[in-house]
Amino acid sequence: MNWSIIQQALPLFAHAFGLTIWLSLIGIIGSIIVGIIASLTQFFKIPVISQIMTAYVELARNTPLLIQLFFLYYAFPVIGIKMSAEVCGIIGLIFLGGAYMAEGFTGGFNGISTSQINSGKALGMSRFQLARYVVFPQGFALSLPALTANIIFLIKETSIFSVIAIPELTNTALDLIGMYYRSNEYLLMLVIAYAIILIPVILLLTWLERRVRYGAFGN
Repeated sequence: MNWSIIQQALPLFAHAFGLTIWLSLIGIIGSIIVGIIASLTQFFKIPVISQIMTAYVELARNTPLLIQLFFLYYAFPVIGIKMSAEVCGIIGLIFLGGAYMAEGFTGGFNGISTSQINSGKALGMSRFQLARYVVFPQGFALSLPALTANIIFLIKETSIFSVIAIPELTNTALDLIGMYYRSNEYLLMLVIAYAIILIPVILLLTWLERRVRYGAFGN
């Protein structure tokens, strides 16, 4: 293990580290928003839109991110739609992540008792009011374990971005290995970088899950 090689590669890995966090953050936020919209439209069975969302979820969950990225990066320019690699990566991550988030939220929303929904309707609540005051607060708490798993999954999926030459962590490590043939050093840096990202995220989400569940259910 040559520590001088690791020291020389630190600036490149620092840039890749920041880019990976940025892409993950945008992708996760976008995925949560899409997931909430898709899940609520399915839960309330809004005509046409719920069927479209169901088809989207099935399509996204049953196609690999790798294929989705190839389609965005290589197929779209053929029909005149050109996007940067970073934009393609973010769209691909949101497209895939939104479907998984929707399934996670759906599991939480379905855990709410029918009596509470019926009580809300009896009080004259609209769908929006039911979603805001009854369905979403409790459903969010119930879906947190699935959402935690999905967030971790999406962060790790950024490694697929290397196939469209986004200089995130995996791409940077592979490029350096290809140039200098020092696998041990660069793979060690890659593992440490992902650990620095994922371990705090896991701890934070675990703490948040406990806090939200306690606030929602009082136990």
